[in-house]
Amino acid sequence: MLTRSMNLMMAASVGGMLGFYLLFAAVPLYAASGGAGEVGAGLVTGAMMLSTVLVEPAVPWLLSRFGYRTVMALGLALLGLPALLLPFSSGLPLVLAVSLLRGAGLGVLVVTGTALVAELSPAGRRGEGLGLYGVAVGLPSLAGLPLGLWAGDALGFTPVFVAAGLAPLAGLAAVAGLPSVRPSRAAGDRVSGLRGLAGPALVFAAVTVATGVLVTFLPLAVSPAQASAALLAQSIGTPAARWWAGRFGDRHGSARLLAPGVLAAAGGTALQVWAAEPVALIAGMALFGIGFGVLQNATLALMFERGPAGRVSALWNLVYDAGMGAGAMGFGLVVGRTGFPLGFGLVAVLVVTTLPLTWTRRRSMVR
Repeated sequence: MLTRSMNLMMAASVGGMLGFYLLFAAVPLYAASGGAGEVGAGLVTGAMMLSTVLVEPAVPWLLSRFGYRTVMALGLALLGLPALLLPFSSGLPLVLAVSLLRGAGLGVLVVTGTALVAELSPAGRRGEGLGLYGVAVGLPSLAGLPLGLWAGDALGFTPVFVAAGLAPLAGLAAVAGLPSVRPSRAAGDRVSGLRGLAGPALVFAAVTVATGVLVTFLPLAVSPAQASAALLAQSIGTPAARWWAGRFGDRHGSARLLAPGVLAAAGGTALQVWAAEPVALIAGMALFGIGFGVLQNATLALMFERGPAGRVSALWNLVYDAGMGAGAMGFGLVVGRTGFPLGFGLVAVLVVTTLPLTWTRRRSMVR
């Protein structure tokens, strides 16, 4: 499982995702502190995710044309270099421009990494391979999300921006050791229909909307220290649950995990109605993290069973990032009227509405 190519790919992905997560919650707060307000904070996340989803559909073509090594290097450079411009201004135009470039880098990196791990995993152990990859890219979330917020508050934003710029660039050393291969023809020869992919994709879309809302707005709903603790709890639960879901799915089928994952994510989101209470805040985000991790692995494994690695990776990551961007932008537009408690409750309801899709998917898997 852990071949040299797999280890190098994971090392490069860890560097890129560390740069991403250090700034994911910190940059909206930076923009808000510069006068952009809550709407501006939502726009920052939304702009980055918009750029990501616009780029992701083109990544399979880039992979077939230039190979995994070159395309992964491009993603790391786009994630790292623009972050070094942020210390020059907290004004919304510069922050949005940097977010657009970094969003493109994120789209390139995640599609490339997800497709490559699917191809490198041994037959019959793809779920476990995806789980290990999930742990690897989850570790930056574990450290980066809370650390970025804490360091921005305690040390100022500039050190965070510099660290977030250098981490992806350091990942280029690992990329240099990857073989310059392109997606295999065998993976591309399989045909996937929208019907087979739509169910898991829609389930995952709802939980990514909740992710965009919580990561962007918890730092505004509670204190930075409380938000850091809550995001740490989520970041611990997500990769652990993603790894466990991969092992379980290889043995018993990933479809069985969809309904429990939705319920856990919805329950964790609903607890944020009482985010002012530390126990509800931390416990809710831990529960949400578990549900999010389970659904990350289960939906992706189900989709890989039905389509070629590059296209499935692009679609899944597009859903991931579009959901986060839509959640952040949409919530930013309505939270002024609803307030945070009611807004979080409505997001929980949105996640619960996908339960019928999980039952349909499970019945189809049994047949």
